[in-house]
Amino acid sequence: MDWDLPQLRALAAVADHGTLEAAAGALHVTPSAVSQRLKALERSVGAVLLQRSRPAVPTEAGRAVLRLARQVEVLAQDADATLATPGSSLPQVRLAVNADSLATWTLRALAPVADRVRVAFLREDESHTTELLRDGTAMAAITSQRTAVQGCTVEALGAMRYRPMAAPGFAERWFAGGVTPSALAAAPVVAFDTRDSLQADGLAAAGVPSTAAPVHTVPASTQFSEAVGLGYGWGMLPDLETRSWDGVDLSALPGSVLVPVDVQLYWQQWSLRTPSLDAVAAAVRAGAAASLLH
Repeated sequence: MDWDLPQLRALAAVADHGTLEAAAGALHVTPSAVSQRLKALERSVGAVLLQRSRPAVPTEAGRAVLRLARQVEVLAQDADATLATPGSSLPQVRLAVNADSLATWTLRALAPVADRVRVAFLREDESHTTELLRDGTAMAAITSQRTAVQGCTVEALGAMRYRPMAAPGFAERWFAGGVTPSALAAAPVVAFDTRDSLQADGLAAAGVPSTAAPVHTVPASTQFSEAVGLGYGWGMLPDLETRSWDGVDLSALPGSVLVPVDVQLYWQQWSLRTPSLDAVAAAVRAGAAASLLH
């Protein structure tokens, strides 16, 4: 079928901004024009593409078309940049990345391309970043999933090592007799959010139900490590963050039932070659080579 670029842009704008009114503002047209473009696109496709909720949510068919819209958008932006079209902006790459990578190495890795590419970082847990690839929200992802999403390529980047860490005073109070299952069942723990399984997996491996220990939830990497440093609880922190951190490695204590964990990371991206996406991929590879375990 023949695809209409303004119609595809209307779909992407509504998916991004959640409402026809907000999408219209981003596109500098009226809400009526956005509505008409969406209806025309749905007639052409022969399927409903958006659930008209607040915010609007793409349907299964809508996710497939949204992915096409993102691909067409980045190709058009790269062409504009190559041709130096008057009024063109830098091409944008939407990158899904886990919070710890974003806080420790990814920002530095992508700094060299920041004058050529607009990077939209979409923060998500490393085990769920591929969901943003599937629905067309992201065009690339740093993920722990090694199986390529349909229509994407995948390659290994390296691993982030996490260690069970605690503030010295916290370790003295809760683990004076050793890091034992009984001590872990009572000691508070810090988790990033409900999707963060590192601490729960560590407890399970030690034979402790994850529901036994009290949990503080701190959904931001910097504040997560700060909470551990302030003695809220123990938590799994990446080596990249703890090299200069004055804490206690619980896995190094005598008789500890906690061990470090290596989380393997992968680069997944659309099977699409554009100058902007190639530049971001190359920068991520270089950053991972310098920062991750191999």
